[in-house]
Amino acid sequence: MEQKYEEEIQMLQQEIEMLEAEQEETLRSIFIEHGDRLQRELKSVYEERGGAQKHTLSKLITEVRELEKKLRRQTEINGIAINECFVKTLHKSERKLVQQLRLAGHCSVLLFQVEFAVTEIQEDDALLRRVTELNIVVDGVDFKDFSAFVSRVEDTKDLLLFFRTLRTFSERSEERRQTFQHFQEKYPDVVSLPEGCRSELMIIRSPQLPGISMTIFWKIDVSMEGVVKPSLELLLKMPDQAREFDTKKVMENGSDYFQSLLRVLGAEASIEGLIRTVCL
Repeated sequence: MEQKYEEEIQMLQQEIEMLEAEQEETLRSIFIEHGDRLQRELKSVYEERGGAQKHTLSKLITEVRELEKKLRRQTEINGIAINECFVKTLHKSERKLVQQLRLAGHCSVLLFQVEFAVTEIQEDDALLRRVTELNIVVDGVDFKDFSAFVSRVEDTKDLLLFFRTLRTFSERSEERRQTFQHFQEKYPDVVSLPEGCRSELMIIRSPQLPGISMTIFWKIDVSMEGVVKPSLELLLKMPDQAREFDTKKVMENGSDYFQSLLRVLGAEASIEGLIRTVCL
């Protein structure tokens, strides 16, 4: 029996070898007869796929360029540039999504980093979305006028109010900087900025009248509701011996006169008037 099985196994092995040889011969014949056609078909398929890939790549490049244009346009409109955006999903289910986000960028010279969590809950046909955590870091020389408001925003979780107010505050800060820098360059012998053009302090001194000076404090007040309002005050300084000749009570009423000028002429024209008075 064993010998019989061995003979059958050998016969099967020989038959397999013959079939493999026939298969190889058949494939060789097909390749010889239709090889050129097969190569052309394969080349055509490859080129079609390559062309589709090139088309897809070109489409993606176009979309990226369009997005970059929109981002630049949006930055020009609102003055806020985002340099970093990080999103992490903390929880996800059919009805609830919790994500943690971090945005970093700048608005004028103010650098900011905002970290917050957003919770989305699907209830029937309504999608409820709210900010559940908010932490804001702002860095810049103008931040001291802004810090109390930022603390308030962190408590109320009003992220949109922060960005809206940040833009307005930066615009008012830039107006102050440009005005101070303009007068320092125009009247270098009269105007000094001890803390730089981005500070809230400008000093006007007359070279001909030593000891007499006018100090302008230009603050930018931000209410808890996000209302940004410039606030200018004038402080006059005069030696005691000169007060005897102040018959028009300039020292006493100077600040009120300056506020009247501000209401009529605005900040830049009012400051210009003070400087010209000192120069004369």
